[in-house]
Amino acid sequence: PLNYKTMHTRPTFLTARWRYLMMANYRVPAEVLAPYLPAGVELDTYDGSPYASLVGFLFWETKVLGIGWPRHRNFEEVNLRFYVKRRMPDGTWRRGVVFVSEIVPLQLVAWVANTLYGEQYQYAEMHHEIDRGDKELGVEYAWRTGERWNHLRVRTEPQAVPMPIDSAEEFIFEQYWGYASGKGNATTEYQVEHPAWRVFPVRDYTIDCDVAANYGAAFEPYLRVEPASVFLAEGSDVGVRWGRRLTPNT
Repeated sequence: PLNYKTMHTRPTFLTARWRYLMMANYRVPAEVLAPYLPAGVELDTYDGSPYASLVGFLFWETKVLGIGWPRHRNFEEVNLRFYVKRRMPDGTWRRGVVFVSEIVPLQLVAWVANTLYGEQYQYAEMHHEIDRGDKELGVEYAWRTGERWNHLRVRTEPQAVPMPIDSAEEFIFEQYWGYASGKGNATTEYQVEHPAWRVFPVRDYTIDCDVAANYGAAFEPYLRVEPASVFLAEGSDVGVRWGRRLTPNT
């Protein structure tokens, strides 16, 4: 069985509220993702296929080590991630994600994440818009690559509903571990804690992304097509624990 939420005793590094998580999900061949795969984990699949997700969401009320730093509490993030699992010594599995790229509008946030977690953050000018009415919810995330603006937009039903069990939504959203490659090919594992999210039924969406400029030519054929699915989650309070370097017996 997959071990979804096993806790360990690492102290909490970051707390925040993640809001309005839009995920556009694409089937991407294993050979495209393999160069980004940290040691000690393997690709996870849904319906027999590896997936990568183009994600936009809000960091809100962010605190690092319990401190809310001025002008660094509320900001957007857009990332490209894919799904992995790690076999534990007791035979269970931990399911998690690996990030190809993470974009934020704050240079300090990018530096901290890259330095402490070995992530792939970069800085870009960004903005967002949330239009919530009685009949519809509209969400947009935009970021600039060079002179070009990219965007993710989605329109949904106004009310969120529970996530279906054993669904594609559950595969995409129910991820509680992150993995990153560090110095000397060492893998860092960190835990992300949050409750199961509710989702908004999607009506329509638009995606305009310079795939090659943002993520490299290898992803171009697979992220330029219509996604296999698009989801919007309500989000929740989250906690990210200090990472640790994996060893063969952990």
